[in-house]
Amino acid sequence: MNIQEFIKLAEGRSSIRRYSNKEVSREVIGQIMESARIAPSAVNFQPWKFLIVTGEKSKAIVKESYPREWFATAPMYIIACGNHEEAWHRSFDGKDHTDVDVAIAVEHICLSAAAAGLGTCWVCNFDAAKLKADLSLSENMEPIAIIPLGYTEGDGDVRPKKRKTTDEIVRWLED
Repeated sequence: MNIQEFIKLAEGRSSIRRYSNKEVSREVIGQIMESARIAPSAVNFQPWKFLIVTGEKSKAIVKESYPREWFATAPMYIIACGNHEEAWHRSFDGKDHTDVDVAIAVEHICLSAAAAGLGTCWVCNFDAAKLKADLSLSENMEPIAIIPLGYTEGDGDVRPKKRKTTDEIVRWLED
């Protein structure tokens, strides 16, 4: 893959808000999770755990944490969790890199899912405390993002992308 092919993949990835009920194979899920496994993390601490949610009881719990109609159409979910005790903390100020590390892995998931013809959507606006309690997650495990995953239904309810120009986000320091 060259840079133009990667940009095309990244541009084509959208936040999908309508899914078909077509099942995603375990083989494809395994490949997607391999992309998360190889994601970089600060000092290679890998302070993450990913919960693959396919069972009806567990899916109901996830849906309760984010009760949106579109969200309920996903055939499965990946819950990306971070362990703050396992993460690297910057020595100068103690900054915890759990969220950064998990975010890198989640984007690996989203891009590899797009490459496999699947839709995803980052969901961070959920009741994390309720989800943690209802799924009996350990004290040190924080649910950081939920990624609905599946084949899109129709156009997937894709919204137009609005992005700043490169000039608005890049500053060259050449002195």
